[in-house]
Amino acid sequence: MTVIDSIKNNPRLKKAVLFLLIIPRQARPRLWVRWFINPFKHQYGRRTLVRWRTRLDVVPFNPFVVGAESLIEDYVTINNGIGGVFIGDRTFIGISSVLIGPLRIGNDVIIAQNVVFSGLNHVYKDIHIPIKDQPCTSAEIIIEDEVWIGANAVITAGVHIGKHAVVAGGSVVTKNVPAYTVVGGNPARILKQYSIDSNEWFRPH
Repeated sequence: MTVIDSIKNNPRLKKAVLFLLIIPRQARPRLWVRWFINPFKHQYGRRTLVRWRTRLDVVPFNPFVVGAESLIEDYVTINNGIGGVFIGDRTFIGISSVLIGPLRIGNDVIIAQNVVFSGLNHVYKDIHIPIKDQPCTSAEIIIEDEVWIGANAVITAGVHIGKHAVVAGGSVVTKNVPAYTVVGGNPARILKQYSIDSNEWFRPH
């Protein structure tokens, strides 16, 4: 059994370690973690640019990886506390977007402003316990290569968006999106698809 497994399997030890790493009642790692651990634990590709106003609520016990030549704009919030966040090469993350893992974004992806990815959900079934005190569930979001996601879209836990798909601005995506498909609306539905036979985008009946 590894040291990490030992910590995870011991509730009291796990609570103590989390106290040392994360500010109580907040999702933010402590300053010493951000300065002295995260820079050596997480991976940044060549010529990647993370704007200085980006909020990196990333902890060392889950992965945070950014590929080469990617750009993360100002006021973006990234949180890997529940699961790892992986961002591919040449991918653009727009201003004020929120990325909550588990999340995997491919290469050459365009994400516009104020887009929310949340790989977690709060449990609410027990009406005798405040929702904030109930456990969270998680399911990885996967965004394949060359996807374009418009401004103010919301991508919910467990969604898989296929290659070269387009999500219209303001959409709420609750189901998987096939490759080469345009979706929009709340909840998002298929608006266009690409036909390999005719080499054209068409509107399904």
